[in-house]
Amino acid sequence: MTKENVYTSISKDGGPGKDINIVSKRKVKPNPETAALLKEKFDRIEASRLEKEKSNNSSGPSVKVRRRDVKKILFITHFNAFLYAACFFIQTGALPYLAKKLEADPVTFGTLQTAFSVCQLLGGPIYGRIGDLFGEKTALIIALASTTATYVVTGLSYSLPVLFLSRVFSVFMHVMQGSQMIATTLSDQENRAQALARLGFSYGLGMVVGPSLGGLITKHYGEQNAALFSACGTLVGLTIVIVFIPQFNKEKKDAEAGIFDLKKIMSLVFLPGVRGVLLVKLLCGVPLGVLQSMFSVIAMDVFGLAADQNGYLMSYIGVLSLIMQGFGVGLITSRMSDLSVVKFSALTLALAFYALGFLTGLTDFLLLLAPLVFSITLLNSVLSSTITKQVPSSDTGTMLGINMAINSIIRTLAPTVGGFLLHSYGFSSIGFLGAFCNTVNLILTRYIEF
Repeated sequence: MTKENVYTSISKDGGPGKDINIVSKRKVKPNPETAALLKEKFDRIEASRLEKEKSNNSSGPSVKVRRRDVKKILFITHFNAFLYAACFFIQTGALPYLAKKLEADPVTFGTLQTAFSVCQLLGGPIYGRIGDLFGEKTALIIALASTTATYVVTGLSYSLPVLFLSRVFSVFMHVMQGSQMIATTLSDQENRAQALARLGFSYGLGMVVGPSLGGLITKHYGEQNAALFSACGTLVGLTIVIVFIPQFNKEKKDAEAGIFDLKKIMSLVFLPGVRGVLLVKLLCGVPLGVLQSMFSVIAMDVFGLAADQNGYLMSYIGVLSLIMQGFGVGLITSRMSDLSVVKFSALTLALAFYALGFLTGLTDFLLLLAPLVFSITLLNSVLSSTITKQVPSSDTGTMLGINMAINSIIRTLAPTVGGFLLHSYGFSSIGFLGAFCNTVNLILTRYIEF
């Protein structure tokens, strides 16, 4: 038998009246104590509502910066993204040859790559907390200093232990994350995906320039000098940030919390609107990470490409990414909601990966790369934008760090998974893995908040 509701009216001073109407399962005493308790509870609810509305529904940037300074900050941020990418790929191209020169076998080199990914995984969320607590400029300075130290030690590596030591300094090597924090802070929610895509465009330019320049430097001056050249380029970017970017800070709502506040970090991960987006990112990232980690092996063994031809193939992928980041993301996100973009990208990726399992030659692969690169570029931009909208502006740095940590997890697992699939089931298995993961993503979008 269902208990009927009891209706009670209380006046503002606590006596009988009609100022406050209560519906409850039992009789409420109309006295001053009850009125005070209800008023306190209602005030807390209203304050929480107003704070959430102010944090999450604001259409403008989360800090007030002069228009002239915004343009200068964004220009320097984009230049640094380009410079960082160019230096990163100069050093990355020289690293396998340096490791081989130091008598590292493939297993040792794989361990070196895993060590880098683990350092990045551990540092990402903590680096995000640094940005939230001490400001974006401070965070970017730390990232560039960490990157410079990594390249310097790499350039001075004349033994494998020293080369492994260089990976330790990469724990805060998150220049792109720091740049995304600045772009997020200085953009409104409606244009955030486009702002992040433009930053990716600048990074992509560096990705096109870096490998070719790195090959020339390595060929004529050696592997160590290629790493030291990258250190000099990064040092230029660090100097520019220190001298020309003004300090600007977001409002700190939890200033008493520390950098290593794991409880705060984990609370963001398990927010209803965050955990689903992270799961989508993980599922779509795993098959792509596997494909990327095995790309050189696939180019050599499946398509019989020489080293220079593999370089041209990488440049082709870079150009496709630039087209999407420079023009496609802004065009599509201005006409479709975030949820619609995620569904469209997941469907396209599922079909493209499925077709990957049946391709017969290099021409088919080149054609199939277009929808693969376009969709993953679009999806990553929207997911990075969406995830920052789920938290107050004071926590966007930490959220981007968690987002980057997902990439590090994928990079840690992908080589092992990719090697197993390629050896046991062949190239087609990577396509079927991608089709399965993105089909699951399509189903998940019915239940995830965007």
